[in-house]
Amino acid sequence: MSSADVSNAVSSNAASSKAVSSKAAFSKAAIVAVDWGTSSFRAWLIAADATELAESRSNEGMLHCATSGFAPVLRAHLAKLEAPTEAPVLICGMAGARQGWVEAPYLHTPTRLDALHAAAIRVETDGDVRILPGLAQARADAPDVMRGEETQLLGVTEPDFTGVVCIPGTHSKWIRIDRGAVVAFATYMTGELFAVMSEHSILKHAVESEVAAEDGPEFRAGLASALSSPASLSNTLFRLRAAQLLGFETRSAGAARLSGVLIGSEIADARARFGADGPVRLIGAGRLGGLYRAALAASGFTVHECDAEQASRRGLIKAAWQIWGARS
Repeated sequence: MSSADVSNAVSSNAASSKAVSSKAAFSKAAIVAVDWGTSSFRAWLIAADATELAESRSNEGMLHCATSGFAPVLRAHLAKLEAPTEAPVLICGMAGARQGWVEAPYLHTPTRLDALHAAAIRVETDGDVRILPGLAQARADAPDVMRGEETQLLGVTEPDFTGVVCIPGTHSKWIRIDRGAVVAFATYMTGELFAVMSEHSILKHAVESEVAAEDGPEFRAGLASALSSPASLSNTLFRLRAAQLLGFETRSAGAARLSGVLIGSEIADARARFGADGPVRLIGAGRLGGLYRAALAASGFTVHECDAEQASRRGLIKAAWQIWGARS
């Protein structure tokens, strides 16, 4: 199933649902695709030709379901979608974590992305509901895990794809793929570090919480300083505060500079780790995706950008067709 067969993503909000009005359209419904994150839920009713018929989303992620339960949340969203009772459901993300609905054990690298479906775990609940596995890099010298991103990778790569993919986020991922198989990856706590530094360290006095980081001179300066001296990260971070105390910078520039420093440090290490000097596929969205696009381009990379939500949906559809076939 090519990516061109999948409809464009829609904008997200805290809790919403939409559906086509034609009842005839629902007779074509084939599957329900679900991306179940730590703090978010997104579901799409998908036709046999991969057309999106309806969607439903909310903030009922894994953390919410720890107290409310997973099955009631899914049932409520299936009702919003007006999904046929016989439509199977395929889920990716944190619903398959150890603290989730049912643990879907990690597949170990190297793993072909087009083999994810074979390890999907069936949930003991009404209907045919399955959860895709995550991936693990089971190496003592570089242990790492991902859950949800593997489905995005499936969504944006071809069976013979070779190259590097970057997925920004709270915990950003860099992935090396060789002829359709994930062979190595690394996770960077860049987004979480930004939150911790700006809220719980001395840098909370250097960052205005209401000012979002934007691509501009301050962001580029922070990026350049990290790229030129990645081993000096802790010193570079302190200099951000010192520059303001000495009148060289203003607090309003703090968020952009801090973001540039942390993203630059990530890019510098990923380049050294993966030898990534060629094209990079960027699976991004929103302001963060834009910052990474700018940072990668400024660092000399050729960037091919893919929408994160579309990537998840495409990956789920590809895996679903492998499990159940293109249902008519």
